Formats: sequence, C-alpha cells, structure tokens
Amino acid sequence: MGSKTYGTFVVETNDEGFMTNFQQWNKDIAAAIAKQEGIAELTAPHWKVIDYMQKESAAKGSAPSIRAMTKSGVVGTKEFYDLFPGGPAKKAAKIAGLKKPVGCV
Repeated sequence: MGSKTYGTFVVETNDEGFMTNFQQWNKDIAAAIAKQEGIAELTAPHWKVIDYMQKESAAKGSAPSIRAMTKSGVVGTKEFYDLFPGGPAKKAAKIAGLKKPVGCV
C-alpha cells in the first residue's frame, strides 16, 4: 500500500493506483486522476457514469464490470469506450475512487 498526491490531497492507494479509502475521494481528486489517465476534462456523461458506478459499488460492494455498465442503460458500449478509452471499467472505477472491478486484468 502507498499513497498518491493530487494537488493538495494525499490519498491512500494500492499497488495499481486505486484508492483504498473512498472517504478521501472528492471531485477535485477525480479530475486529477482523470488527467493522469489521459482524460482532459470530465464532462456530464463522465459524471453520469461515475455517479452510477459509485451507487452500484455502495449497493453491491464492488464496481460494475463493462458488461454490467452497458446493460444498465446508463451508457452504451461505444460511448463507454469513448469516454474512458483503454479499459473503461477499470479507468472509470479508478477516477470514481473505487476498487478495481472484478474481472479486470
């Protein structure tokens, strides 16, 4: 376990850079993680996905997979990949301050 600094915030992370304490998460940290992940700006569609992922994680104990996200009706497969290129479920979960989704490599 380690930590990462985003602006003035220091957060606890695991070896893969996922936050280990969701209570430390905020929108400024999300924006900083997004930039680090190659997303210049979080738009309304990004926030819709992030909000849904956080609600599902709180209800079920883990972030939804790609399949679960695209079946939810919140976002289609192509849009999900466009919003979070290069591993959408993993990248969206990281930005949302969640653990890596089960089944992500």
